[in-house]
Amino acid sequence: MKALPIEWVLPALRTALDGGGNAVLIASPGAGKTTRVPLALKDSQWLQGRKIVMLEPRRLAARAAAAYMAGELGEKVGETVGYRVKHDTKVGPSTVVEVVTEGVLTRMLQRDPSLEDVGLVIFDEFHERNLHADTGLALCLQAQELFRPDLRLLAMSATMEGEAVAELLGGAPVLTAPGRMFPVETIYADKRPERPLEEEAARTIRRALAEHEGDVLVFLPGAAEIRRVMDKLEPDEGLCVQPLYGQLTQREQDEALRPARDGRRKVVLATSIAETSLTVEGVRIVIDSGWMRVPRFSPRTGMTRLETVRVARSSADQRRGRAGRTAPGVCYRMWTEAEDALLEDRAKPEILEADLAPLMLELAVWGVRDPSELKWLDAPPAASVSQAKELLRSLDAIDDEGACTAHGRQMAELGVHPRLAHMMLRGAESGLAGLACDLAALLSERDVLRFERGFADADLSLRLDAAFGYGALAAPGAAADEAACRRVRQDSRELRRSLSARDTPEQAGGKAQAGLLLAFAYPDRIARRRPDGRYLLAGGRGAAFGTRQRLSGCEWIVVAELDDAGADGRILLAAELAEADLPQAFAGRVTAEESVCWDRETGSVRAVRRQRLGAILIREEPVRAPDPDRQLEALLAGIREEGLDILPWTAATRQWRQRLAFLHRIDPESWPDGSDEALLGSLEQWLGPHVAGFRSRSDLQRLRMGEVLETWLSWEQRRAFDELAPTHIRVPSGSRIAVDYSDPAAPVLAVRLQELFGLHDTPRLANGRVPVVIHLLSPAGRPVQVTSDLRSFWRTGYFEVKKDLKGRYPKHYWPDDPLEAVATNRVRPKP
Repeated sequence: MKALPIEWVLPALRTALDGGGNAVLIASPGAGKTTRVPLALKDSQWLQGRKIVMLEPRRLAARAAAAYMAGELGEKVGETVGYRVKHDTKVGPSTVVEVVTEGVLTRMLQRDPSLEDVGLVIFDEFHERNLHADTGLALCLQAQELFRPDLRLLAMSATMEGEAVAELLGGAPVLTAPGRMFPVETIYADKRPERPLEEEAARTIRRALAEHEGDVLVFLPGAAEIRRVMDKLEPDEGLCVQPLYGQLTQREQDEALRPARDGRRKVVLATSIAETSLTVEGVRIVIDSGWMRVPRFSPRTGMTRLETVRVARSSADQRRGRAGRTAPGVCYRMWTEAEDALLEDRAKPEILEADLAPLMLELAVWGVRDPSELKWLDAPPAASVSQAKELLRSLDAIDDEGACTAHGRQMAELGVHPRLAHMMLRGAESGLAGLACDLAALLSERDVLRFERGFADADLSLRLDAAFGYGALAAPGAAADEAACRRVRQDSRELRRSLSARDTPEQAGGKAQAGLLLAFAYPDRIARRRPDGRYLLAGGRGAAFGTRQRLSGCEWIVVAELDDAGADGRILLAAELAEADLPQAFAGRVTAEESVCWDRETGSVRAVRRQRLGAILIREEPVRAPDPDRQLEALLAGIREEGLDILPWTAATRQWRQRLAFLHRIDPESWPDGSDEALLGSLEQWLGPHVAGFRSRSDLQRLRMGEVLETWLSWEQRRAFDELAPTHIRVPSGSRIAVDYSDPAAPVLAVRLQELFGLHDTPRLANGRVPVVIHLLSPAGRPVQVTSDLRSFWRTGYFEVKKDLKGRYPKHYWPDDPLEAVATNRVRPKP
């Protein structure tokens, strides 16, 4: 083996681990940490015959690392060094170093929480902070604490800030190794690109090939961009252009890592899969688009979508370093130097933005109901944890206390998202295991169809046709991605093997039940068509197709994928659902309710029986004889909504309320409050007994409000009511004058002045406690004076008023002494 910079720190690393503790290793790109550290430690005595397990963030890196280490030992993969990745395992009885990825470490921990045959777990490229690495480290730390104090943990990275990780690992030492990097020149764009990304990338590739020697590694956001750039480079002769992304076969990925066999210059178009732990032979030029595609979970919609985002500075530096692994190189960055200053230092850890349903299921199987029981570098957000638990409960994976159910344990063993695992198990119970596995494979990968720009049909059955041959592909503008189809078929075969160990019914053929199976996975995304063509999801969210499609006219669909834009998300992937499947398959979710409520439009109590699936109304029928108590409650609620004016008030009953308000004001302990607020708040007491059996506004018009109000008072109150707050007061002229109680603080007696001659004092109410406010009127009925002290008016104010009135009404009677004069309601008193 040739010497690598990592060897300078290996003695200190051995010492740290020999002491029985954990360690953090920061080694610059090219130092050799990934391939040299496991080999340097494999013969440590403290292993005592146990294995070293190294977690890699990507399958390609795991296989490449294992192959390189085996080659260094002069062996084949599967002897001393092996690997375990999704759907691919190469280990043997003599394997000491196992390179694993994705959920493999978690599966190992679930099967054996003490990791009895493992002496060291290495977390490589830990700076990427993917969810599997954070979960694996948290579980390993608890296993170390509870079962295996002799288990060693080592976190390695090129760009990680080691202090926080070292503290999490119990104050572990931080070791640093220099890298072996050749100089790399960085060339920025002169200005922000104006062309589409693929055109700018192709232009930059041609420029780089003309200006520099060596092969080219181009970083692009995803497979779609890679294909479009390939199309633009195909006419160029003398080039070997190869893609490199996760959905390719192992053979295709390995081919991308090798130098071109015929001596041609090679251009590798890669996603961030090539960012770390890989050396692409012959690469001297890196072209970085500055973009990457990451999964982002939306708590608002409960869905994960791939988003194209700017790379962080740490990622950009890792990409740049690919150009200096074997010789001096150059990195073309497709952004300006000014834009470079705006890059974030590091990408956010996946645990802060991911769908946590898989994590919470793993923790439930582990026996942890609250993530705070474990040690995390970044704790899972409480809102995302709550949402994940709610989903798992809806899938019967955990109980109301958060404990894992037997069904949940079966789900976890399948190694797919909990939604898909639930679908597979329910599908197997229904005799649809094969179709369920096909769907799970399709939904776990990127789209197997390519569409012309501007159009993409959302019908999931088209994907079944393309990948599995359920029918002939009949989608204008669509073509099957054969590489993606092969991978999906491979995944489906593996999933079928996972289910074959269970005693399941025979699989049913055809794709007609795809919607039913999809509904098992996404019960909250069952959707019904609205009259305007949009859809309402069971979870309450709106959805719509962006264009007219095959599924646009379906009454019921299930939405597997939906964007997160606006009130009505755009449906990206869906399947038709037969309404006949709902009652049986989702009997536990379909709720029946009897609604008795006030209908403002009809002005009546409306009683209906409804069946609902979440927010979706399945059917509705009238109830002819609703519960009397609920009918009365709805009627009174309608009165509160409409206001008291819905009742048949008369002038007399309105005055009655005003008189009551007067008495309540002066003696609130003895008299009830008759205000609108008080009456609306106590409808049950004073009105309820009189409207039993009523259902409508017209029924209410039959009420005799005078009788209703009087029954509100006791017999003693009714007897005193007229005496304390009389409707009229008889004045000296013999007239009965109505008292105006519209202002409870100051009842008014409006009377012609001449009718009060001979009355010395102001009339009083409430047994003399409250004087009325007298509005003295002219013979024409116009106010001339207001007083609450009639005696004082006769002494002082009368004579001024008399002068004015006598001039205007000379025929009327205007005595010099009003206290001795005869009152009259005529022009003059009778002789």
